[in-house]
Amino acid sequence: MSGLSFAFIGAAENQSELLYIWDRATVEAKAIIGLLFLLSIAVWFVMLTKVFSMRRARKLNHFFGVEFTSQKAVLGIHDRKIQVEGCPLYAVYQVGCNQLDARLRGPTGERARQHVSLKNMEHIKRAIENVVAKESLRLESGLILLAIAVSGAPFLGLLGTVWGVMSTFAGIARQGSATMAAMAPGVSAALITTVAGLLVAIPSMFGYNWLVHNLRAFTVELDNFAQELVSRMETEFLADD
Repeated sequence: MSGLSFAFIGAAENQSELLYIWDRATVEAKAIIGLLFLLSIAVWFVMLTKVFSMRRARKLNHFFGVEFTSQKAVLGIHDRKIQVEGCPLYAVYQVGCNQLDARLRGPTGERARQHVSLKNMEHIKRAIENVVAKESLRLESGLILLAIAVSGAPFLGLLGTVWGVMSTFAGIARQGSATMAAMAPGVSAALITTVAGLLVAIPSMFGYNWLVHNLRAFTVELDNFAQELVSRMETEFLADD
């Protein structure tokens, strides 16, 4: 027989083993496995969504950063009414430029002033810091679910295992027969909840660590851009007192 045939036979045997264990699992174990299955779907949805959104944000940040660096005036992109939706750096830039532009305009709505005071510049800085914090929180949204899966899924699996073993020993005590044949089905069915918990927790742990690392890099990039933006605004528009 070919290796492929042996693979199909092994897969069929594994499937029959899982079905055998599932049939002998308690109602509590099946409920915990169902809950872990739903948690796994939610975890994978969050991880995939975050991966795609971060990849898109990274590309937009790169393109916007190149465009911003090439501008001689800090308000150049703002005056051209360019919109870059979904770009964290642009969100910081837009708020900062809106604040600066509002303080440069006179009562008639035209940009009559050439400079802003130190007090106004401090207001602009605080507005930029606020949007940096909001963008960081937006990027981190959803990570709490991964943290819950990492820490909670193994304990749910352990709960199902302990419950199943307890039920098994209680049944053996009532029957008065402590043979391996009587214990093995219940114990194996109890252990499947621990396996299910680990299957949820392990991918969540790797995904959580990877996302946290990349989010820290995004936060540092936002902070550096905010400092560069404020520095250019001060160079061009801060009045010399």
